[in-house]
Amino acid sequence: MRLTLPPARRPTYTGPTSVTADGSRVSSPWSRPAVSPETSGLLIARAHEELIAGHEDRRLDDVRPLVQESWRRSLASLVGPEGLPPLDLTTDELEAYRQGHPLAGVMDMIRSLLLPGTAEESGVVVAVGDAAGRLLWVEGDRHIRALTGDMGFVAGANWSEDAVGTSAPGTALTLDRSVQIRGAEHFNRLVQPWSCTAAPVHDPETRRLLGVIDVTGGVEAVTPQAQLLVDATARAIESEILVARLRAQQAHPPRRSTPPRALLRILGRDRALLEAGGSTLELSARHAEILLLLAMHREGLSAEALSEAVYGHSAVETLRPEMVRLRRVLVPAAPQLVPQSRPYRLADGLETDAQHVLSLLDRGAHRVALAAYPGPVLPESDAPGVVEVRESVRSALREALIAEAGVDVLLAYADTLDGRDDGEVLRLCLSMLPARSPKRAGLVARIERLDRD
Repeated sequence: MRLTLPPARRPTYTGPTSVTADGSRVSSPWSRPAVSPETSGLLIARAHEELIAGHEDRRLDDVRPLVQESWRRSLASLVGPEGLPPLDLTTDELEAYRQGHPLAGVMDMIRSLLLPGTAEESGVVVAVGDAAGRLLWVEGDRHIRALTGDMGFVAGANWSEDAVGTSAPGTALTLDRSVQIRGAEHFNRLVQPWSCTAAPVHDPETRRLLGVIDVTGGVEAVTPQAQLLVDATARAIESEILVARLRAQQAHPPRRSTPPRALLRILGRDRALLEAGGSTLELSARHAEILLLLAMHREGLSAEALSEAVYGHSAVETLRPEMVRLRRVLVPAAPQLVPQSRPYRLADGLETDAQHVLSLLDRGAHRVALAAYPGPVLPESDAPGVVEVRESVRSALREALIAEAGVDVLLAYADTLDGRDDGEVLRLCLSMLPARSPKRAGLVARIERLDRD
């Protein structure tokens, strides 16, 4: 049976606002843009009709390549142009399944980021699905939920490409990237009154696909700002999942059949801590420098190269007795780390907290990386090799935050030892803050002080 929406019920929201508990009005980020993008819908609809009629070579030039390819995949999967999605999960199955899903613990964050103020008057519907495309949560504007529910956009329904054809959640999962689908670009005619933006969510450590976040509404749901917000939300919840996992591990350390790898803590410390075999050993400044350099050069260093990195010049005769003293320290506490000679290297891998920070930055977990960075690498050391590592880590953190972090993370960085006198960071924070933010005055004062100095 073909379900259609009467024209009067099509989404026509203009600048929705929400009323907070104290009675003030909060603007929704899903406000309709000043200029409607609905200029090519008729051409796309005609191309869709030609495709369904078996004339796929006609008019497809009017359709984005991403949509063309998705339409062809939909045809190959024998998706009907007016079918309802299958309901894969019953009420009882749905409740049990989503309670154990990795995204269950971040639903409050998703709501706070994508459904500001009163969710039922937000102007959009937010859906969260699993990696197979099955919707687990569908929340948001009450009126839109009633309309989209008629086409099967409900929790428990399968919205993968194989089930309903081209749609933002299904196509985002297929391509493993964020996707926007506008109106007539949907393969299913029942969905064509709507537009949507979706982004996949991954496990922050394994990068395994966990699910998808989707925002559905009128043209406000497919603006460039909407895609930026949905992408940012996906990355934020990946970071939140990692933080929760680290906290759980600290509260309930997992049982391991093999001992954990040794860890050298050198961030914000002059006297490094070596954690190995369940014990912690404080090292001298010189021994910390040597172990750090060997940890960073796993292939090993010749005596000449290591002495230059530690002392600033070739001092092999000075280095050798220091290595003897280091071995004596390590034998009872961490025998697996006793350095080998010719070249000097560690037989067993040694991790550092600095490397952990760099790994978090690579995954886009900027807030977690900043929280794991208490200060520079061995800040009082003047060993050339250590100075190089220190500046490398400091620069990587700063550049990643400037390029990709949100204003809250940048403000936190601006309060650190590295960031408090960084004029570029302060000015970037100022440019990102809303015009009426109370934090602007303090930033302006700090920038003016730096300019005077």
